[in-house]
Amino acid sequence: MKDIAQVIEDTAAQLLKIAATKLPTEVKETLVDSEEKTVGALGRSQLQAINENVRIAEATSKPMCQDTGLVSFFVKIGDKFPLRSEVKTALINATKKATSDVPLRPNAVDMFKGNTKNNVGLRGYVPWFYFDLVEGDSLEIIALPKGGGSSNVGKMKMIPPGKGIKGVKEFVVEALAAAGPLACPPYTVGVGVGGGEDMCMNLAKKALLRPLFVYHKDETIADLEKELLHTLNKLEIGAMGLGEGPSILDVHMEFAARHPASLPVGVVISCWALRHAGATIDKEGDVEWNPH
Repeated sequence: MKDIAQVIEDTAAQLLKIAATKLPTEVKETLVDSEEKTVGALGRSQLQAINENVRIAEATSKPMCQDTGLVSFFVKIGDKFPLRSEVKTALINATKKATSDVPLRPNAVDMFKGNTKNNVGLRGYVPWFYFDLVEGDSLEIIALPKGGGSSNVGKMKMIPPGKGIKGVKEFVVEALAAAGPLACPPYTVGVGVGGGEDMCMNLAKKALLRPLFVYHKDETIADLEKELLHTLNKLEIGAMGLGEGPSILDVHMEFAARHPASLPVGVVISCWALRHAGATIDKEGDVEWNPH
């Protein structure tokens, strides 16, 4: 019988390696397509450099960016999966393993004792975990390492509820205008609306996990995503902020119910390197890797 905890650890470490060294297929293809369609020499040269970087990283199994991100995991645990609290321990061990083996740059810095050297915080909050209890007997793990530059331009605001969807759209545009060239565009944008001040940011980050051009199942929300994508590209930030080529690859939104007195909106931005990878482990310890 397989050691399920060890399978989780090994799988999660491999997911972090995949995320760091290989872009999801649709992201890679979109960047190549963007290079071909960009008319300006400056924008095309930036996209050409990005795409060459992506090819080298994948061919050599080396990180595509020196900033390999702060690690978070989105985890769905089936109610009949054999492990519970051990899952968190295995993911922490996986983060340490990937830090030394990939290698990942050590990015976890304690405010009082400095860099921990292994991407694990001293107080139990890093890597960050998004746990969801679901039906079934399997465990799904998605690793999302997110760089500091793109995190620095994330925004959250409590909008007056009376402003409604118009206020949501205005804030998203303001957030991307403020980001400008600061976080290595072209960007993918996640927007979370509703819940509380923490929930909206969690929803926004979760929205980044949806594949490019897969829009929300709710047609009203899907139309809003496409509208914002069109509007945000009018900002003409361009590849690496030079005003040529795409500014935004895609926009994804997630909505939750809100308090009557509140309208929280979170915007989470990914740089061109939209890095994540996932897999599902069944109760016997067999692994099925998500398409990548």
